[in-house]
Amino acid sequence: MTVTEKPRGKRWRLIAGALVVLVAGLLAVAAVYLGQYQAFRSSLLNVPEAGRIYDVSPGTSLNRLAHELQREAIISHPRFFILLGRELDVARRLQAGQYRLDPAMTPQSLLETLASGAVIQQSLTLIEGQTFREILELVNASPELDHTLQDLDASEVMTALGYADEHPEGRFLPDTYHYPLGTTDREFLQRAYRAMADLLAREWENREADLPLESPYEALILASIVEKETGLAAERPLIAGVFVSRLERGMRLQTDPTVIYGMGERFDGNIRSRDLRADTPYNTYTRKGLPPTPIAMPGADAIHAVLHPDKKGYLYFVARGNGAHYFSRTLEEHNRAVQKFQLGKANIKLSEPDQTP
Repeated sequence: MTVTEKPRGKRWRLIAGALVVLVAGLLAVAAVYLGQYQAFRSSLLNVPEAGRIYDVSPGTSLNRLAHELQREAIISHPRFFILLGRELDVARRLQAGQYRLDPAMTPQSLLETLASGAVIQQSLTLIEGQTFREILELVNASPELDHTLQDLDASEVMTALGYADEHPEGRFLPDTYHYPLGTTDREFLQRAYRAMADLLAREWENREADLPLESPYEALILASIVEKETGLAAERPLIAGVFVSRLERGMRLQTDPTVIYGMGERFDGNIRSRDLRADTPYNTYTRKGLPPTPIAMPGADAIHAVLHPDKKGYLYFVARGNGAHYFSRTLEEHNRAVQKFQLGKANIKLSEPDQTP
């Protein structure tokens, strides 16, 4: 019996030794692999110092992304990238879009960015005083928007936006809008429309009492006139005060921008006496009250001004020639101001020579 036990015991010792060596080898390999993995997750992406733009297509999987990044030499170990994505639980949360990669990014921060959807934001600015036609031209010329409305006229655009019965002028808030690639022109315009509707509703709710305006839309119309009359923010409440006072007295607004808008394509840059006499729905020299629609896109300041006008008794104003205006309470004073500022008669004395808003 002793003779048979010796070979068996020796065999087990050999097996045990081999297992120890195997386990030690596996542990060593695992340690090396883990070290490489940890080094990879904190390594920097291979991108230029100035960074680069990277597009993630809709439906891109973690596996596909890893191999695309390797092909473009942005990362060196796609398997580590896949493992890291699963560890961070972002495999099903990758969001399509355009991203900016910078040289300080690691694979981990890249995956977290892609999961957060922090895509590059494009921007487009709608400027105060632009007409709807000018806004459409701007939107149609934007290469970052997906175009679905280019072949439509103004009424068809409003129908496509869901506002078929509304005149488009004045309905879109001037502002700088940020949006991701893939945004359609329809989505962009709907956003600007909602921004104007929300702003106008808030301002109307907080308006001063006893204004000669029957609705938020009338406030929008008057704000568009104020917007076209002056580019000086400090003057807008005074300009609004003149028009509000005229409406209260039943006076005609007599404002050139409405005449120009009514002339449409006939306007060649000059407004003549015969243009002031030619009746159109927008000619506030021939018709009392407000024109039927806004004449441009008013900004937030102009809307606030007409709902909080600065009424100092002024009924007239004339351009000084330096971007500002001179305000008068009487027609006699206004006529003197016209002679001084429009006709260049330097010897004209005014009652308020140093007038400021």
